[in-house]
Amino acid sequence: MKTAKLAKSYRIDDGKHFRIKDFDPADTGHWHSVEHAQEDLEKDISRMADLQAKLYAQDSWAVLLIFQALDAGGKDGTIKHVMSGVNPEGCQVYSFKAPSDVELQHDFLWRTTQHLPERGHIGIFNRSYYEEALVVRVHPKVLAGEKLPPSLITKNIWAERFEDIRSFERHMARNGTVIRKFFLHLSKKEQKRRFLARLEEPEKNWKFSAADIHEREYWDDYQKAYEEMIRHTAAKHAPWYVVPADNKWFTHLVVSAAIVETLDELGLSYPKVDAAKRKELQAARQALMRK
Repeated sequence: MKTAKLAKSYRIDDGKHFRIKDFDPADTGHWHSVEHAQEDLEKDISRMADLQAKLYAQDSWAVLLIFQALDAGGKDGTIKHVMSGVNPEGCQVYSFKAPSDVELQHDFLWRTTQHLPERGHIGIFNRSYYEEALVVRVHPKVLAGEKLPPSLITKNIWAERFEDIRSFERHMARNGTVIRKFFLHLSKKEQKRRFLARLEEPEKNWKFSAADIHEREYWDDYQKAYEEMIRHTAAKHAPWYVVPADNKWFTHLVVSAAIVETLDELGLSYPKVDAAKRKELQAARQALMRK
């Protein structure tokens, strides 16, 4: 397939030398337009549907897809388009907003851990525990409201959270959950264009939030937070994909290629039945033929 090597261009297995400025949000590879990419996207979605059916039938691996982005980055649309061919019975999607009072009574991984995918399923997190190293880092007042003992809020807290996340993801990988993480990398110029569209196009007014404009003031802080996050949490068993997000159609293509690649690597197949089961099936067939 044309997209077989596409996702590798944006994959970070080791973030030691990662710099966000090295990735162009407007990149489209050798694809020139949505029309140029459509056929390849449809092939990937079809292939994904086939692999997901085998994942579900095999009931051994679980797959967790994490989507992170700045406001207007396109997470919702990407999930909708890329997963359009997947059987809903084998897919679970969760969106995480500001923590509730109940969630704040627990550690920062608690609320997402409850929604990890079952074996045979694809789980999708629209935002995730990574918010604890993003919005919480950019806005210290949020951290102050998390009810942590003051003695635990030190200058090392972000390094400690990265360590906790790395350990958690390593534990999940060792127990059969495959984790893939997507940062939809949007330019400041394109974010402005999308915000203006929300204001000017009536059918998009519902998407607008004054809070989004407020967060835009912290653009540089978020860029730094994302860079630090990817540097400290990218791993071969839980890589990050820094996906160009200025062109939504290309975002969809890269994400679909990454998911197909991930599922392909698992060597999925439908379970084979043993001799006793085959004998049972043959008896059932004969019984049906007599009726």
